[in-house]
Amino acid sequence: MRVNSLNKEVDSFAYHREGKFCYTLEILEIMRLIIPMAGRGSRLRPHTLTTPKPLVPIAGKPIVQWLIEILSDGVGEPFEEIAFVIGDFGEEVKAQLREVAKSTGSRAAIYYQEEPLGPAHAIYCAEPSIKGNCMVALADTLFISDFSFDPRQEGIIWTQKVQDPSNFGVVETDGQGVITRFVEKSPVFVSDQAIVGIYYFRDGLRFAGKLKYLIDNNIRERGEFQITTTLELLKDDGLQFKAASIDEWLDCGNKEAILYANERILGSKINQDIIEEGVILKNSTIISPCFIGKGTKIKNSVIGPYVSVGEGSKIIKSVVEKSVIQNESRVKNVNLKNSMVGNHVDYCDKAKKISLGDFSRFC
Repeated sequence: MRVNSLNKEVDSFAYHREGKFCYTLEILEIMRLIIPMAGRGSRLRPHTLTTPKPLVPIAGKPIVQWLIEILSDGVGEPFEEIAFVIGDFGEEVKAQLREVAKSTGSRAAIYYQEEPLGPAHAIYCAEPSIKGNCMVALADTLFISDFSFDPRQEGIIWTQKVQDPSNFGVVETDGQGVITRFVEKSPVFVSDQAIVGIYYFRDGLRFAGKLKYLIDNNIRERGEFQITTTLELLKDDGLQFKAASIDEWLDCGNKEAILYANERILGSKINQDIIEEGVILKNSTIISPCFIGKGTKIKNSVIGPYVSVGEGSKIIKSVVEKSVIQNESRVKNVNLKNSMVGNHVDYCDKAKKISLGDFSRFC
């Protein structure tokens, strides 16, 4: 069932009371989304030295904005509230997150995780927003799928089969898709159904209560407060979780994963060239699909396929393929493939596969 209208009446269903079948209408509450994103993004450095990983752009939008839009499409309406849990990122980042929420038709709530104590702790930092129907999504998780679900389920955990499950939290299920066990990063094979980082809870307050219990009793695994431990506590308390699968999981954890996510989003969500206003193309070829941001100047170059270029950048006498170039950068006399170029970069060195952070100079 796709959720088509939150806070409105949905299909009636029958239940048995005192020997009679009765009919009622379920009223769905507004939906909230919790996004923990306080991590340092060390695997993506140098690009996360000045920009939080979820705000790194691919295909013309920050990763976290793509995530929200994909989830909102599945819900059928914008989230009433999006709670971002951040570290010490500064006022500019908070302003960007508020703008991202606004652009998707939601309002933003900003919370802080001052000490890295694990994902369950990060989520609990947004405790005032964990109520009613709510979803939790890890900020560097994108996916391509026909995403829909039944909000009358008590809880839903999205998974995907992986070849090496030892680096993931996994679930075991019975024949009806009900989750019977949660395990966090086991060196011994338990299951190949990896948790992708997207969760739904019909009763957010109940979830928040178990997060509080975990933290109050200092229940840690591998030195941190884990989501899987919280889910296991809820299951033992009688809450039934269903496993739901996604078609393709895009874990945007490092440079290679970012470039692949950029390629898949351009190829599946856009599947055409997007050339924004003020772009100057002179004696150049664009090979679809690509995103070219506002005010970009491209001269005597070949761009694409699968290239995203930010606003105000310049590409001169170059060939660029399967790469991301951010805002106000200059690339000249190079042949780039599978590369990431940050903001305000000036690069005219020899051809190579590169990963340059903001304000780099190689000319």
